[in-house]
Amino acid sequence: MKLKDVEVIVTAPPPPGWGGRYFIFVKVTTDDGITGWGECYAASVGPKAMTAVIEDVFYRHMAGENPENIELMFRRAYSSGFTQRPDLTVMGAFSGLEIACWDILGKARGRPVYALLGGRMNERIRAYTYLYPLPHHDMGKFWTSPDMAAECAVEMVKKGYTAVKFDPAGPYTMRGGHMPAMSDISLSVAFCKAIREAVGDKADLLFGTHGQFSTAGAIRLGQAIEPYSPLWFEEPIPPDNVAEMAKVAQAVRIPVATGERLSTKAEFAPLLRAGAATILQPALGRAGGIWETKKIAALAEVYNAQMSPHVYCGPLEWAASVHLTASIPNVLFCETIETPFHDALIKGGMRVEDGFMTPPEGPGLGIEIDEALARAHPFTGDGLHLQMQEAPCDYANGNAFQGGAPAPTE
Repeated sequence: MKLKDVEVIVTAPPPPGWGGRYFIFVKVTTDDGITGWGECYAASVGPKAMTAVIEDVFYRHMAGENPENIELMFRRAYSSGFTQRPDLTVMGAFSGLEIACWDILGKARGRPVYALLGGRMNERIRAYTYLYPLPHHDMGKFWTSPDMAAECAVEMVKKGYTAVKFDPAGPYTMRGGHMPAMSDISLSVAFCKAIREAVGDKADLLFGTHGQFSTAGAIRLGQAIEPYSPLWFEEPIPPDNVAEMAKVAQAVRIPVATGERLSTKAEFAPLLRAGAATILQPALGRAGGIWETKKIAALAEVYNAQMSPHVYCGPLEWAASVHLTASIPNVLFCETIETPFHDALIKGGMRVEDGFMTPPEGPGLGIEIDEALARAHPFTGDGLHLQMQEAPCDYANGNAFQGGAPAPTE
């Protein structure tokens, strides 16, 4: 069995666009007719350019190879162009293709992917959800309303979730780490207070930030929300400065989580060595794929750290994350994203039940892709999957982060 062809399908979810502006799916076929599916989580270049990168990585490093030889193909891509260091775009391309290889291998053997990764360690995987507006909420006001967030948290607890994530401390600015406005700190405290009072000890609070603060600013914010005992403080400063992240981890009595923007074990190992994070959040469509993320999990296990794969994407990376977390001992959560469109894309093949995920037992990833639906929603915009704002933090009028959703007019 040899890898033969690849096709890239860029799918845009309908408004409000939870999961990003587009999903990059890869369809890989073998010379004996087996089809594998994967998803690339790479957001630094546009979909047209990314499609060319995916095709180049496949035909340069993978075409004609046995899909079993994942380690060999990884080393080819990782070393491409005399690099042997993490390249976000190349690794993003390879990650989706690698996931497709596992789907092929599982289908060829009639076994689920987790069975090929050492077997099933966990019968169920604890899930968490972001807090999104309920149908009756005002979308524009939701992101700065502690009361609406608390109401949503209660509804998620009723569904069985035991952890909810929220992100009231924006903005995400390309200018790098900044000192939060006092209004941002006050709003963050109000969110934590309202949600904690609403759910009590029925759910953990996951405080989301995405690298927007200076070290001193992150410490100020983290110490302000400590009384509400969040389970994590997510990516409090830009992800590339391990020593400064460690300073935050040492100064704040909330576990630091990070990793969605990192790629390969080479970028995760320094975090563990420095004590900069105790919860790792690799995105399988960016970190190097399933096998490389399994290695990251093994490193984390040595440092008594836990894994919570990042999922703000389409359902294929989500499925890969579920298979990985089913196979490792140090899983904390698997992030989830449930929308009718996600559900339709995989024909209802994977769902959260009572706050937990059960890995599909069918061969490969164990889900069926509605290819016609994916093709019927092509991406026609010019934005990236996620974008950071150019304007600096507004210290006079306050700030709001719109939950990662693209603007409705795009």
